[in-house]
Amino acid sequence: MANSFKSGFVTLVGRPNAGKSTLINAVVGHKVAITSNTAQTTRHRFRAIVTREDMQMIMVDTPGLHKPHDALGEELNTSAIMAMEDVDVIAFLVDASKPIGRGDEWVAAQVRAVRHARKILVITKADLVDKDVIISQLEAARALGRWDDEVVLSSKSGFNVDGFEHAVSRWLPEGPKWFPDDMDTDQPFEVLVAEFIREKILRSFRDEVPHSIGVIADQIEYERRKDMYKIYAVVYVERDSQKGIIIGKGGSAIKQIGIEARQDLEQLLGCKVFLDLQVKVKKNWRRDLNQIRRFGYGEGI
Repeated sequence: MANSFKSGFVTLVGRPNAGKSTLINAVVGHKVAITSNTAQTTRHRFRAIVTREDMQMIMVDTPGLHKPHDALGEELNTSAIMAMEDVDVIAFLVDASKPIGRGDEWVAAQVRAVRHARKILVITKADLVDKDVIISQLEAARALGRWDDEVVLSSKSGFNVDGFEHAVSRWLPEGPKWFPDDMDTDQPFEVLVAEFIREKILRSFRDEVPHSIGVIADQIEYERRKDMYKIYAVVYVERDSQKGIIIGKGGSAIKQIGIEARQDLEQLLGCKVFLDLQVKVKKNWRRDLNQIRRFGYGEGI
């Protein structure tokens, strides 16, 4: 009897804030990828694993493709483009609430250059617009390439998220389970912790500061007797003025960040968390490829 189990890899690509990470969280069923309205929220190329009775879908989240302004931006673009290599399906995400522009056209050109994969057009954030806008977005996006499938969805409301899953499954080949049933991401634990902390900073601050943030979880200890994780993390910024903003008056800002991050981490880990946050300056780290890779952003070496 032939093996009818399907498995394979699908890369999600699109402009910054197209909804890639939000869609991944919606399909997985809980949070594995951080989200915010800030460009470059996703800096790691990581895989989220969804295992069903008849298939295993490995979704590759990528940084939003954009015009880079520094070495970090260039590294993130490289990471996103490399993520389209050796996958079975590429999902091209287009935000329904924003007119299709040169950024979408450029991303679509990168997708068109890939010959081996099936390609799915995904219109996201359908809850933000009416039917006429969705129809016009579909027509405009269809002109950007040849698509094997089309899906309109809203990750936030849950509308047609299962439609995306079915569309991907349709094009996956028969294959083995690549990951255990209970594994939902291949992100290292310390990276997941650092990212949850960075998300709270992205959501708390505007302007230039979020782009200057890098987070490293220096030390993670589990105390079995107390059923508690002790996490020591460092938030890096590029200038002293940014350090002052992140810390806040009397330490109020960093304290609030710590409270919000700890709540998320306790939900993730299912136990109490002690979180110690320090803020340090590492000047112009976004222009230094060695520092970028020390943070684990982009492809590394």
